[in-house]
Amino acid sequence: MTDTPNEPTATPTLDRVRLPSDLKSLTDAELKKLAHELRTETISAVSQTGGHLGAGLGVVELTVALHAVFDAPRDKIIWDVGHQCYPHKILTGRRDRIRTLRTKGGLSGFTKRSESPYDPFGAGHSSTSISAAVGFTMGRELGAETGDAIAVIGDGAMSGGMAFEAMNHAGHLGKRMFVVLNDNEMSIAPPVGALSTYLTRLYSEAPLQDLKSAAKGAMSLLPEPFQEGARRAKEMLKGMAMGGTLFEELGFSYVGPVDGHDLDQLLPLLRTLKARATGPVLIHALTKKGKGYAPAESRPDGGHATAKFDVATGEQKKSPSNAPSYTKVFAESLIKEAAKDEKIVGVTAAMPDGTGLNLFAAQFPRRCFDVGIAEQHAVTFSAGLAASGMKPFCAIYSTFLQRGYDQIVHDVAIQRLPVRFAIDRAGLVGADGATHAGSFDIGFMSSLPGMVVMAAADEAELVHMVATAAAHDEGPIAFRYPRGEGMGVDMPETGVPLEIGKGRMIAEGSRVAILSYGTRLAEVLKAREALAARGLAPTIADARFVKPLDTDLIDRLVAEHEALICIEEGAVGGFGSHVAQYLSDRGVFDHGFKFRSMVLPDTFIDHASPEDMYHTAGMDAPQIEAKVLELLGVAVAKRA
Repeated sequence: MTDTPNEPTATPTLDRVRLPSDLKSLTDAELKKLAHELRTETISAVSQTGGHLGAGLGVVELTVALHAVFDAPRDKIIWDVGHQCYPHKILTGRRDRIRTLRTKGGLSGFTKRSESPYDPFGAGHSSTSISAAVGFTMGRELGAETGDAIAVIGDGAMSGGMAFEAMNHAGHLGKRMFVVLNDNEMSIAPPVGALSTYLTRLYSEAPLQDLKSAAKGAMSLLPEPFQEGARRAKEMLKGMAMGGTLFEELGFSYVGPVDGHDLDQLLPLLRTLKARATGPVLIHALTKKGKGYAPAESRPDGGHATAKFDVATGEQKKSPSNAPSYTKVFAESLIKEAAKDEKIVGVTAAMPDGTGLNLFAAQFPRRCFDVGIAEQHAVTFSAGLAASGMKPFCAIYSTFLQRGYDQIVHDVAIQRLPVRFAIDRAGLVGADGATHAGSFDIGFMSSLPGMVVMAAADEAELVHMVATAAAHDEGPIAFRYPRGEGMGVDMPETGVPLEIGKGRMIAEGSRVAILSYGTRLAEVLKAREALAARGLAPTIADARFVKPLDTDLIDRLVAEHEALICIEEGAVGGFGSHVAQYLSDRGVFDHGFKFRSMVLPDTFIDHASPEDMYHTAGMDAPQIEAKVLELLGVAVAKRA
């Protein structure tokens, strides 16, 4: 009698998938196993890199189903925001690099066209996917080599008006395309507004709307193995219409709600729709953010964004810091000002935690407003509050404030309304990369007549700028500050309003002056130490304001030095450009005065640590030192 050899260990299903086309050979049972393994792989990867965990875990089954049914990259699967895309990246040839997420030279934390043909449209901001899908759809109709367009929109992005603008247009065009509403009842913060209430009512009443073109005869069009699944889908669809819905009024056939974690529902439904849909279709899928990982499911934000963490416990591994974050300093300063002035209110666009206004809301719940992912509305709502006599602080990340620029111009600046703009995440932000960098607010805010624009050099200065904004009633005012921890400076007990348009001297020196705007001041001071060791100690000043400029300070620096360098954490067209314009108007350059402006380069800088990004930008201490030496004609050996 011979021994029976041990049966070989089954190859994990995920190991058999290199590209989405490999899913076509898997049975539905194998696709379920794949989803389980994909969720485990996503958790493991994000535990090592940090990133947006909850949204990706919520779409694991949707990702598997979409790639199993549709034919990417010919079919265009467009992930709104991009927070949801980690499982998609694993299935589209990037599993071997998934542990490089959000690191220098690694994968982006969002979809990125230059990274893969399976990323047809890049995203880092919300509510763009349906517009892009309409564009792909009409490209197809006009002869482009593309297939179906599928927008997966969730994470609260349907509260953005752009999504409804796109749906209105798509309904008018009437062409075949698909929108998957990934409804997890939670964006980064719990969703707000009438739309959330409407969706809650839809799924609480559990209708399964009739998709008119799919309800009849769909099964006969499918291969035999899919007949049973299609029969189930037909039963879900037929004869259950409740009349018009909001989406149907916009011209979409509405299907759902459907369990977004049940492949037994998703697969036959998507196959039926693919076979029979002729116009725009909205598929309402109910999901749970953080699904399948208890530490994420139990968090209030569903594990939206996380540092590296221990998989077994979910405990995040954050570096200790003795300095408070700029965001927390802003929030605590605003709370102190609001305790003295009941007219102060806070406004945010779906980012109460990110902007610190959750702390403000805990103290003053009636005076804090989260308007959803609607920056345009946030700005004009703030303008209305200001016009009514209130003192609104509109707290929005620099990168997202770009979305409300027309409202800043038309509704705030032209009317000279005293809206206070708290601009968080100014400058380069690290792992989130170019889509989230606060590169442009200096230029676009300081170009507006009557706008006062400040930048905090450290967390103590931020306290004073909050007080300055609270006291300023003559028109709009803005102050910017970066992501992350402060410098660890001594903090004032309370803020003292600054004199509008006045900077401060930091260190007296000779020959060359450096006029810093914002938190590059710390690097400027490091550069000064190195230069002092060479026998050259520049004068250092903190501008504080780009608008109005402290022209008295600038005149003094010009009169007492042979050269001036400006430095800022923003693109060309900002602080340095304003200083150069002033000097040009005065004819300073006609007499050979030397001037340089250190700004972010004219390129989008890819994700890395903030330190790496500022080195790439040429704005760290050694590069500031080199700029001074170059300007003065001092030869210096290049650093390795």
